[in-house]
Amino acid sequence: MNKSEMIDQIAVAADISKASAGRALDAAIDAITAALKKGDPVVLAGFGSFYVGARAARSGRNPRTGAAIEIAAAKLPKFRAGKALKDAIN
Repeated sequence: MNKSEMIDQIAVAADISKASAGRALDAAIDAITAALKKGDPVVLAGFGSFYVGARAARSGRNPRTGAAIEIAAAKLPKFRAGKALKDAIN
């Protein structure tokens, strides 16, 4: 499912226009992004939680030259599915 298909489903389920559904989806994504930028987890009961994970700095190899390189530490978004979502899928 891509973004436009999701907007279509939101519009039908909520009985609103596609434009309103698109703005609602964009607002939800922006709110999740803003919370993660601050380092706060976002918990949606029954669905799951978004949180920020950390990846430590490490050394690697350039596959083309074989030279050693340093890979910087990074923060990355993660998602943990909730019980209701897991049960709905299985």
